Amino acid sequence: MRKLRHLFFPVVILAFATALPTLAQRGSDAARPSPNAGVSQTIGTTEVTISYGRPGVKGRTIWGELVPYGQVWRAGANEATKITFSGDVLIEGQKLPKGTYSFYTIPTEGEWTLIFNKVADQWGTNYDADQDALRVTVKSQAAGQTEWMGFSFEGLSAKAATVVLRWEKLKVRFKVEAAQ
Repeated sequence: MRKLRHLFFPVVILAFATALPTLAQRGSDAARPSPNAGVSQTIGTTEVTISYGRPGVKGRTIWGELVPYGQVWRAGANEATKITFSGDVLIEGQKLPKGTYSFYTIPTEGEWTLIFNKVADQWGTNYDADQDALRVTVKSQAAGQTEWMGFSFEGLSAKAATVVLRWEKLKVRFKVEAAQ
């Protein structure tokens, strides 16, 4: 048993040391073709934070090809986009409790379904519809060219703002209101 223990620990240390550069590279935003990004805004007394991977157009056709119509999309790259609300909110007039959610969409040519899913830490589209906290439908709109996908806040008032997702020649907007 003692011999096995002496052999086991050096093997584990060697395996860890070998994997360390790979693990460090995965954790580095510079190593990702779609870098991590984030944006936050206080609405009333509620802090809204969005964390996402930021893909580029890079000469590709996005809507209907890279991002297929009628299928669940993580609204970004890499891990699923996360959205956190420090207080209860209304999304397009529908109640959503405070918390952190993964944010998915189902794009179509004219309307998008926006999905707030209770499982916040997910890779890509490891998505379970049974965990949806809220779904709302909004219309997409034509917009000027945006190379890198991004989220922003517009139309800020004391208790509301509009979240805007822009990428390629499209934008999708949804209203967030502080419920307090």
